[in-house]
Amino acid sequence: MKENSYNKYSDWHDILSDSINTAEDLAKHLPVDISGVRRVTESYPMRINPYYLSLMINKGDHIRKQAVPDMREIEDISGSDDPLCEERQSPVPNLTHRYPDRVLFMVSDQCAMYCRFCMRKRKVGRPFTVTNSTINSGIDYIRANNTIREVVVSGGDPLLLEDDAIDRILKDLRSINQIEILRLHTRVPSTLPQRITKNLADILRQYHPLFINTHFNHPDEITNEAALACTTLADAGIPLGCQTVLLKGVNDNHFVMQTLMKKLLTIRVRPYYIHHPDIVRGTSHFRTTVKNGLGIMRSLHGHASGLCVPQYMIDLPGGGGKIPLLPEYIKSVSDGKIMVENYKGEVLAYPE
Repeated sequence: MKENSYNKYSDWHDILSDSINTAEDLAKHLPVDISGVRRVTESYPMRINPYYLSLMINKGDHIRKQAVPDMREIEDISGSDDPLCEERQSPVPNLTHRYPDRVLFMVSDQCAMYCRFCMRKRKVGRPFTVTNSTINSGIDYIRANNTIREVVVSGGDPLLLEDDAIDRILKDLRSINQIEILRLHTRVPSTLPQRITKNLADILRQYHPLFINTHFNHPDEITNEAALACTTLADAGIPLGCQTVLLKGVNDNHFVMQTLMKKLLTIRVRPYYIHHPDIVRGTSHFRTTVKNGLGIMRSLHGHASGLCVPQYMIDLPGGGGKIPLLPEYIKSVSDGKIMVENYKGEVLAYPE
């Protein structure tokens, strides 16, 4: 596929409707094990839209690994379908209430591209997971709980809903007196940037304070189209953050992660989190070590400005919540001084 061949489509609906969903169609574009892909997609659906397919063909394996089904997804018996116990912490379907003052609200079960490492593999891409009834139940629950001040609107991808549906959900949430902050979690700026239209941005700008966290995993995902999508959102006054997942064979080295974090700033996206992969069944081949992640964080502190440095997070199994992981800089503490190690490995004294 030639780069930009997706420009033949009139809008994002057409791009999405021409997505690859079967092993046979994928084999027309990439050398794949048809029987293996077919077996995996019986358990975990595949969707690769023409825009993201163009990145896979023109950029290489680090992009393909995120989208192409792998037999290890069904051979892996480690982990859990729901390691973060979202279902156990869901008082109504598709709404997770883990922290006292905020909830995660799943309003879509569809994505522009189904990531093979997804922490919601059990739900995403399956029909009838999210319905108007579950959305209304979630809004009713939020309205009835006056301790909730922040709502994370997630999925799936909430921006795969039509503009009027997004408008209705945000309007309903903003009408609840105690809600102060709205957040949208979306990957479409990197997987289907054509979805970010001026009309959508004009809808979103009505509901400030509204924040968007998007999801780029490799600098090759930051294209001219992705930059335009993020510019459109930023120009609507929406602060943009990025939640990157640390993925073996994709971005688990110092140079790639440094490049990604620096490049995000050029498209007005602030690095927010680097997530260590959750212990989800079917994803262990993406897992690297925490030690490696800490080494990458140390390299960021030394070779990138503070604006480029996100928090490195793990989400505790069992629904225990997120905690940050930090490289060890303090080597010792005494009455008069502390000994600290800088990014070069030099140990220096600092007065206590």
